[in-house]
Amino acid sequence: MSTRLAKGGRLINRTAPVEFSFNGKRFKGFQGDTLAAGLLANDQLMVGRSFKYHRPRGIVASGPEEPNALVNLGKGARLEPNQRTTTTELFDGLESTSQNHWPSLEFDVGVVNNYVARFLPAGFYYKTFMHPRPLWKHVFEPIIRQSAGLGKAPKDVDADRYEYAYEFCDVLVIGAGVAGLLAAKSAADAGARVILLEQAPALGGRAPVDETEVDGTPVEAWLSAIEADLKARDNVTVRARTCAIGVYDHGYVLADERVADHTPGDGRPKHRLWRIRTGKIISATGAIERPLSFYGNDIPGVMLASALRDYVVNYAVSPGDRTVVVTNNDSAYRTALVLKAAGLEVPAILDARDSATGALPEAARAAGIRVLTGKAIAKVKGGKRVTGVTVCAQAGEGSVQEEIACEAVAMSGGWSPVVHLWSHCGGKLTWDETISAFIPDPARPPLNHDGSAMVAVVGAAAGCLSLANILAEFGAGLGKAAIRLPDASQTPDGSVAIPPVWVMPQGAPIAMRNKMWLDYQNDVKVSDVQLAAREGYRSVEHTKRYTTLGMATDQGKLSNINGLATLANALGEEIPQVGTTTFRPPYTPVTIGALAGESRGEIFQPLRRTPMHEAHEKSGAYFEPVGLWRRPYCFPRAGETHEQAVHREVVNTRQNLGLLDASTLGKIIVKGPDAGKFLDMLYTGVMSTLPVGKCRYGLMCNEQGFLSDDGVVARIDEDTWLCHTTSGGADRIHGWMEDWLQCEWWDWQVYTANVTEQYAQVAVVGPNARKLLQVLGGMDVSKEALPFMQWADGTLGGFPVRVYRISFSGELSYEIAVPASHGAAFWAACQEAGKSLGAMPYGTECLHVMRAEKGFIMIGDETDGTVIPQDLCLDWAISKKKADFLGKRGQERTYLASPDRWKLVGFETLDGSVVPDGSYIIAEGVNPNGQRNVQGRVTSTYYSPTLKRGIAMGLLKHGPNRMGEVVEFNTVAGGTVKARVRDTVFFDKDGEKQNV
Repeated sequence: MSTRLAKGGRLINRTAPVEFSFNGKRFKGFQGDTLAAGLLANDQLMVGRSFKYHRPRGIVASGPEEPNALVNLGKGARLEPNQRTTTTELFDGLESTSQNHWPSLEFDVGVVNNYVARFLPAGFYYKTFMHPRPLWKHVFEPIIRQSAGLGKAPKDVDADRYEYAYEFCDVLVIGAGVAGLLAAKSAADAGARVILLEQAPALGGRAPVDETEVDGTPVEAWLSAIEADLKARDNVTVRARTCAIGVYDHGYVLADERVADHTPGDGRPKHRLWRIRTGKIISATGAIERPLSFYGNDIPGVMLASALRDYVVNYAVSPGDRTVVVTNNDSAYRTALVLKAAGLEVPAILDARDSATGALPEAARAAGIRVLTGKAIAKVKGGKRVTGVTVCAQAGEGSVQEEIACEAVAMSGGWSPVVHLWSHCGGKLTWDETISAFIPDPARPPLNHDGSAMVAVVGAAAGCLSLANILAEFGAGLGKAAIRLPDASQTPDGSVAIPPVWVMPQGAPIAMRNKMWLDYQNDVKVSDVQLAAREGYRSVEHTKRYTTLGMATDQGKLSNINGLATLANALGEEIPQVGTTTFRPPYTPVTIGALAGESRGEIFQPLRRTPMHEAHEKSGAYFEPVGLWRRPYCFPRAGETHEQAVHREVVNTRQNLGLLDASTLGKIIVKGPDAGKFLDMLYTGVMSTLPVGKCRYGLMCNEQGFLSDDGVVARIDEDTWLCHTTSGGADRIHGWMEDWLQCEWWDWQVYTANVTEQYAQVAVVGPNARKLLQVLGGMDVSKEALPFMQWADGTLGGFPVRVYRISFSGELSYEIAVPASHGAAFWAACQEAGKSLGAMPYGTECLHVMRAEKGFIMIGDETDGTVIPQDLCLDWAISKKKADFLGKRGQERTYLASPDRWKLVGFETLDGSVVPDGSYIIAEGVNPNGQRNVQGRVTSTYYSPTLKRGIAMGLLKHGPNRMGEVVEFNTVAGGTVKARVRDTVFFDKDGEKQNV
C-alpha cells in the first residue's frame, strides 16, 4: 500500500496538518502537499475511470502532463471539473470527487465496455449507429450524450473573481529550473528587464530531486542563493505559480497565474491572466518523461519513474513497499536509488538495453539492487492496483521468464523536450537520434517582424539532458546558450543517450498490444494506432482524429511521441517522415473564468453611456439599445406618444433647430506612412488623395464584397486620417483593421486607435444651425470659411472643438467634437444658446426619418450581409481607378454581378399609408412550397411628417428600370399595400438646404 514516510518531504510542512476529502472520505495531509500526494499518502491509488472503457485509473505523473487524476474540485459556487490532482495544492477543507463513473468509483457499470473492447476499437463510432436510422434519435444519441464528457459542468455562478494584468519586458524566461535561473541571471546582468515565470510554487525544476550539487554547491544552497539574488534586483520580476500558456506573434505571451487556488475565499483573485509583451523569449520549460508501452501499463500503481521520485523526495510518500523499475535509460536508476535510500525495496531494475554500465547503473548495483538488462515487462498483474509483474526478454515475444511481486512500477521510456511554446508561433522541430526525441531546430526559430529569432530554447527543452552540459553552455554566456542548441551527444558521462524502445517486448503479439496503452484518458492502445495505419490513415493528423490519440485534456503530453513511433513502425517509415501533430495554445487547460477576467455580470458587456446621458434622462428621453450604447430614441413630452414626439422633432429640426447627441459614432484614428495605402484597400473609394482639412464619404466591404460599414473620413494631417463608423460598428471595424494589419499587411507602417469614447459629438442641425454657433462665438463657421464636407479646429463658447461641416439629414448641419470631459457642459451650452432659436433635442428615430426623406442609406437597414454597394446604386462611391480594394474581386463574381439582383429604389404608397416593416414585394405565381413568389423587400419605411405621407425604400428586382410602376407589398393581416416605384430622394432633391 502507498503511505506517508516517517521522514523527508522537502516541500511539506509537517507542523501544518490539513484535512481534505475525496468522494466523501476524510483524509489528512500537510501544507505543501499536492492533492495527488495527499491521496497517495492515504493509499487512494484509484482516482478515476478512463473515458471509453471505464478502466481503473491511478496517478501516473506529478505535473501538468497527468492524464488520469482529474477530479471535481469544490462544490456549489466553487465547483471546478477536470482539475489535475498533480498540480492542485492541498488546503484545509478541500473537497474533491472522482469523475466518469456510475454509481461509484469502485463499482462502475461502465466497465462493461472493457469486456466488449474488441468490438469497440478505434474509430468504431464512424462505422456504427447508422442503421436502423430511427434508432439514432431515440436510442444512440441519448446514450452517447449521456456518456460524453468527464467532469460535471458547474451550475452555480462562480463565487471567485478573476483579473487581467499587463507586463512588458526585454527578456521573458519561461521555466525556473537551473537553465531558466541561469538565463534570467545572465539577462539581468546585461541590464535587461527580465520576467521569470515558473508554473510550480517553488523554483528549481527537477534539480532538488535529481541533483545533489550545482556547480560544486549543494543544490538547495545554490537555488536559495540565485533565487535571493534575482528577487533582490530591480530589473527582475519572479512569478511562481504562473504558467505560460501561449506564445504569439511580436513577442506576445499569455500566462495564467494561480493566485488564490490554494487559498479560496481570501479575497484575492483566483487567477490572473497576464498579457506580456517582450523583446525576447527564452524557453526553459524542461522535458517530460515518456511512459513505456507494455501489457497493463495503465493499472493504478504504474507511474513515471520521475514522478514516483518526486513523491518520495518532495512529499515523503511511498507508492508501495516494493517497486519494480523498468527503463531504457539511466535516469530511472535515480528512482531506484531514492527508494533504496528511503528504506524501500526495489526487487529489480528491468533495463531494455543490452548493457547498462554508466555511473547510475553501477551505483544501483553497489546499493544491492538487481539489474536485469535486455529485459522487459511481459504483463503487469492486478486490477485496481498493482500486485506484481512478469518478466520477459525485450527481444522476444513475451514468454514469461520470471514473476516478481510488487506494489508499484516505475517506468521510464526516455525524455521528450517541452517544445510546445517554441512551436506555437512557427518554430520547427528536428528529430534527435541520440535521445530519440523531437527538439527545436535552431535554424528555423519563430521569427519576429524583422526576421530575427523571437524564441530561444535552453536546457532540457533544447534536448540538453545533462546538468554538466547546461552549466557549460552558460559558462560561455547567455548569447551562446540562447542561439545554439546544446549537443546532447557530447555529454561528459554519456548518460543521456536514449535508445528507442516503443513497445515491450518488441515482438509483442496482438493479444498483448491490445492492452498496451498510449493515451490513458482516451483509451487509445498500440493496436488502435496500428489499425488506423492498416485502414489507410497515413497522416499523423488523420490518425489522431481517427483514434483520438492526444485529444484528451493533457493534449498528448505523454502519448504523442509513443503514438508517432507506433504509427511510423506500422507504416514502415522513419519518425521524422511521419512528423508531429500541431502544437496549439494553451499549453495547459485554462479555466474560462481566467480568460473572461472581470468581464462578467454587469460588466460582461458594459452598457455605454455618452457624457450627455444624465442630461438626456433629465429631459425625459426614451432610450433604445444601439450596439452596447443607450441612445435617446425620442424626447416625449407630457401627454405625447413616442410617435408624436418623433413627428414634432422632425418638423422642428426642418423648420428651426435640432440637437443630436452623435457621440456614439465610431471614431478611429489611422496614422502612419502607409495609412493612405491602407485606407485605399479598406474603402471602395480613394482616401489617400483626400486633401488635409476635407472630408469624404466612404464604404467598407468585407472580402466577399458585401457592404459592411460606411462613414465620413476626415484627413487630419499628411499621415493621419479620422474614420467615422456606425455606432454599433466601431469596435468591430477597429478589430477588423487590426486583423488585416497584424495578419496580412504586418509590414505596413500604420497605427490605429479607437478614440470613440474620447470625444463627445453634437450634431447641430436645421436652418438656424449656423446662428447657434455664431451665438456661441469663437470661430468663423460661414459657408465661405467652412464649406460643405470640410472641417476645422477652433473654439466655440470657450470650448475646444473640431467642427465638421457634414449632414445626414439634408439640412444645414455641423457635427462638433469636443473632449469627452467637456461633452455635458457643451451640450448644456448649446441648449441654452439655442433657446431663442427654437433649439430642441432629437433622437435616433427622428434621425432615421430625416435621412430616409433624403434617401441616405443606413447600415443594418438597407444592408443585411448579402447586399453590395451596387445593389444600393452607390456605384459612384466605388473607385474605377484603383487596382484593388477589399471586396473588389468578390463583387466581380457572377452572382453578385448579375443584372437580375434586387436594386434600391423609393416607394410611395398610393393611399399615403406606411408600408409595414418586413414586407416583401410579391410577384406572380407561387414557389414549390406554395408561398407567393417575391421580387423585392422593404428596407426602410416611415411616416414622413415633412411630406405628411408614408415613404419607403426597398430592394426591387430591376428596380431603377421600373420607375412609375405600381407594386404590391404584403401585410401581416394577409392583405396588400400598393405603392409606386420612384427614386429614393423624397425631399430637397437638389440639396439646397444643406448648402446654404
